[in-house]
Amino acid sequence: MDPAGSSFGCGQIRALIGVLLFIFLLQTGRAQAPAPSASTSTSATQTVKKLYDSAQWTAVLRAVPHATGEPADLILYRALALTQLGRLDAADHALQTGFAAYPRDVRFLEELAGIAYRRKHYRMATRELHRALKLDPHDRYADDFLASIYFLQGNLEAALKYWNRIDKPRLNDLNYEPSARLDPMILDRIFLFSPGNLWLRSRYLDSQAELASLDLFPNIFYDLQAQQDGTFQLVIHAAPRSTWREAKIQNLISALRGLPYQSVYPEFYNLDRKALNWRSFVRWDAQKRMLLSEVAAPLEHNPGKRVRLYFDGRNENWNITRTLRPSLVAPAGVNLQRGIFGAGVQSIVNWRWQWNVNAEYSYRDFRTLAGIPAAAFPFFTRASGLAVRSGIHRSLIRDPERRFTLDGGATGEFGKFFTRPLGKYSRVEGSAEANWFPQATGEDYSTTTRLRVGRTFGQIPFDDLFMLGFDRDNPLWMRGHNGLVNGKKGNAPLGTSFILSNSEVDKIAYQDGIFLLKLGPFIDTGDIYDTSEFFGSPKWLTDTGVQATVRVLGSFEVVLGYGKDLRSGANTFYSTVSR
Repeated sequence: MDPAGSSFGCGQIRALIGVLLFIFLLQTGRAQAPAPSASTSTSATQTVKKLYDSAQWTAVLRAVPHATGEPADLILYRALALTQLGRLDAADHALQTGFAAYPRDVRFLEELAGIAYRRKHYRMATRELHRALKLDPHDRYADDFLASIYFLQGNLEAALKYWNRIDKPRLNDLNYEPSARLDPMILDRIFLFSPGNLWLRSRYLDSQAELASLDLFPNIFYDLQAQQDGTFQLVIHAAPRSTWREAKIQNLISALRGLPYQSVYPEFYNLDRKALNWRSFVRWDAQKRMLLSEVAAPLEHNPGKRVRLYFDGRNENWNITRTLRPSLVAPAGVNLQRGIFGAGVQSIVNWRWQWNVNAEYSYRDFRTLAGIPAAAFPFFTRASGLAVRSGIHRSLIRDPERRFTLDGGATGEFGKFFTRPLGKYSRVEGSAEANWFPQATGEDYSTTTRLRVGRTFGQIPFDDLFMLGFDRDNPLWMRGHNGLVNGKKGNAPLGTSFILSNSEVDKIAYQDGIFLLKLGPFIDTGDIYDTSEFFGSPKWLTDTGVQATVRVLGSFEVVLGYGKDLRSGANTFYSTVSR
């Protein structure tokens, strides 16, 4: 008899066991059906690899008809076969599908970069390679591929940054085309070449800084030529400035570039092939006569250290009627006669740091004073003095991939005048400059922003005041404020302290082998102060306008512009030439 309280018979027990057995077999079958065994997957990959290696691209596609649900290797072979058949859109889709399924596999990103490269979409290619390096920072293939793209775009600094990560490039030879025509001792110190050595980005930047200090090579192009042993030959295309004997017409045009402003630029470069330069500037304008002359050369054949001797002589008539405060009814003016003799040393520590120091003796005399309040006479004291000025320049940010740089600098000056009420004084200035080239190559849409500040402590003569305005002799441009009135200086705000910001964008409008034309807007804003309250600006200044720059023969630029003072509404047209 069945036990008391039992609710199942024998038939029911057998039926229950059968149902449980059926469910177990069904679940086991479902668990094993979707995925082939490891040996089966490996076998399929080997088969597809043989088809790919034998260039049977269509057969690869028949063997891997879909990208979804396949192992990573098979998806890659399918995408590569599609690429070989020229079906780039389908290959791109397969790689995107594969990366979605295997988001840690950098091979999909690298092949996507390869497709973008074939399409000449270099920005997209570099983006995919940067994504790959975020997943695997030690991926040598991605570093090499990325460096090669940057090199083809002419961005050598970015190329060296990524090549150096994989110990490339190693140089076996160094050549100059054309000949640098420079003392071999100077050249050897610039490049420190030794066969088999790794060419480091830092060494390249050091060389660039030293070459710039020589002021001999306006255009430099580097070419790396791969050799069979995996090394590279470096060819430096650096045509030095031509001598008068080599290019009389070109040098004559450059020397006479200031004729519209009654001035000339006698210049002689690389004398005796010692990187000895003699530059001068002569202006015979009756209102602002001027003579500048400078001789500079490397110290003991060291391109990283440069000495200079200079002279600055001026005879200028100033009209400061609109500059003096409070405003004057009668005209106010002065004649300034000044001479400065100085010597200095510049040292390039490396591409990040540079410093300089200058010592100078100055003498000035103020004549024919008219309309100037007696209380302001200390500014116009005839005096001689000594001064020492030193400065540093620091590279703060260099992002070669984005072609962005931020540099900073500071100068300090201490001096003494030997005539009372003048005496000891000091001056400090600081600057920061950001440059950005948004295009992968070239200078199109170049953007520049500068911020400068300065302050003077102690009593100084009138000609040492800061000025915010456009004047060809003044570095602190406010391009809506004309610094001249009837050809005389003194029309722009003066003071002992200032803050100034200049921003501009330049679009290349025309370019050929002789001329390069850039157009773009600018905005200048700032303020200038004076503790004596005889000078300065009563309100914050803001100017805007447009500017055109014409580069001629790669040696000098002509600047033409229109500026508007947004506070007063005054309009200004200006022009100048620069090296």
